Amino acid sequence: MPTIGDLVLIYQEEHPAFFARIEDICADSKADWYQVKLLILQVPVVEAVWILREEYINGDIFTMNGARIRLERVMGACKPERDSLPSEDGSNQREGNANNNNVISLFERKKP
Repeated sequence: MPTIGDLVLIYQEEHPAFFARIEDICADSKADWYQVKLLILQVPVVEAVWILREEYINGDIFTMNGARIRLERVMGACKPERDSLPSEDGSNQREGNANNNNVISLFERKKP
């Protein structure tokens, strides 16, 4: 289930419409319904509160003003783990990888 801080892609009529970040989820006054605060990522950024059931938050289709809407959680790319931080001289010293670095520093290039 998507939760606070997750990025979701909103589909309208089975076409991707926009991205939003879930800012908050809290219980609504109606049983089994939730107020989902969304930060809609467009220009300009817009905040909206949708009142949804848990199954709609989980990706089931619902209608809004006659249009079929669906939320899909977006998984981010995995970030590579860093073995160590760059040293003060700007080189990145990794154990066992020192000879495999092909990074050329633009700041250390010799000027003609």
